[in-house]
Amino acid sequence: MVILKIIICIIIGYFFGNVSTSYLVSKKYDMDIRKHGSGNAGATNVLRVVGAKAAIITFFGDALKAVFAIYLVRYLLYPSDDMGAILSLYTGIGVVLGHNYPFWLQGKGGKGIAATGGVMFAMDIRLALLAIIIFALVVVISKYVSVASLTISLLLPIWLMIRYPGQTYLHILGWIFAVFAYYRHRENIKRLINGTENKISQKKKVRKNSEVEEGD
Repeated sequence: MVILKIIICIIIGYFFGNVSTSYLVSKKYDMDIRKHGSGNAGATNVLRVVGAKAAIITFFGDALKAVFAIYLVRYLLYPSDDMGAILSLYTGIGVVLGHNYPFWLQGKGGKGIAATGGVMFAMDIRLALLAIIIFALVVVISKYVSVASLTISLLLPIWLMIRYPGQTYLHILGWIFAVFAYYRHRENIKRLINGTENKISQKKKVRKNSEVEEGD
C-alpha cells in the first residue's frame, strides 16, 4: 500500500511537472524557447531571450506546479496520512522529473531549480523565502546564475536534516533533488572550472554555440 502511494505521488508530480511554463510562454512570442539562447527550457533562458516579465511568469509557473501537486497529495488525496513529508518529497521528485524530462517535449526540459523552489515552499514557506534571499545574494556577489542555482539546491536536504533529525530516509530524498540539480548543471560546472561560464550580465551566444547553457 505504501509503495502504491509513492508511485501515485510520483506519477501525479510527473504530470504536473510536464507543464513547461517556459515553452508555453515562449509560444506567446511565436518561438520555441528550446531553439533560442541556450536551448534550455528554464526561466534564465527566457530572461535572456524574451525578457524579465516572461522570466518572472516562467519562474513562478514552474514553482507553482510543484506547490499545486504537493497540495493535491497532502490535502486532497491523503489528508490524514502520517507520511505527509515523505509523500510530499516523492511528489516533488516527480515534478522535477517531469520538468526536466517532459514526455510531450521529447524529454527536453529545464533544470528543475524553480520546481525545487516550489517544493521548498510547499514544505515550509520560510525555507522558500530563505532560498530566494540566498539565490539573490549569490547572483549579486558571483554574477553566476548557475552558482546560485547549485547553492540553493543544497538548501532542501540541509533543512530536512535539521527539521527531521535522525530520519535518514527523508534526508536521502532531499539529497536526490540536489543530485538532480548538479547532474543537470554538469556542463555549467565544467565551464565554471574552465572559466568560460557566462555571467548574468553577459549577452548569450547564438544558438548554434549553445553548448553554453543557463542555470535553469
